[in-house]
Amino acid sequence: MIINFSHPLTGEQQNQIEGLTGRSITDIRNIPCQFDHERPFAEQLTALVETVGLTSAEWQSEQILVNAPSFAPAVATLIAELHGRMGYFPAIIRLKPVPGSTPPRFEFAEIINLQAIRDHARTHR
Repeated sequence: MIINFSHPLTGEQQNQIEGLTGRSITDIRNIPCQFDHERPFAEQLTALVETVGLTSAEWQSEQILVNAPSFAPAVATLIAELHGRMGYFPAIIRLKPVPGSTPPRFEFAEIINLQAIRDHARTHR
């Protein structure tokens, strides 16, 4: 399952993700994001995550990839919210610009396993 808090993923990007993971994408939940800079982000992200429609058990058991919004304070808040619901850091999708493309296009770059990065970082305590 992909929870997409960013621009819609193209068919090519979806194929690249499936090729890298060796798994079929069974569900993409597109969650439109617009942030009100006059309101606290924590309450906005909690409400946004509620619209995904997963139960507590599903948050903890589904195989989820996250395509995060591109606004850093929103991403940090989102990751904290997701960690609280999932019990671990989610894996996220990184897209990169296609050089010289007009209009700008993005292609799949990698899946970043945030939990693995966190676990590795703990060895440096």
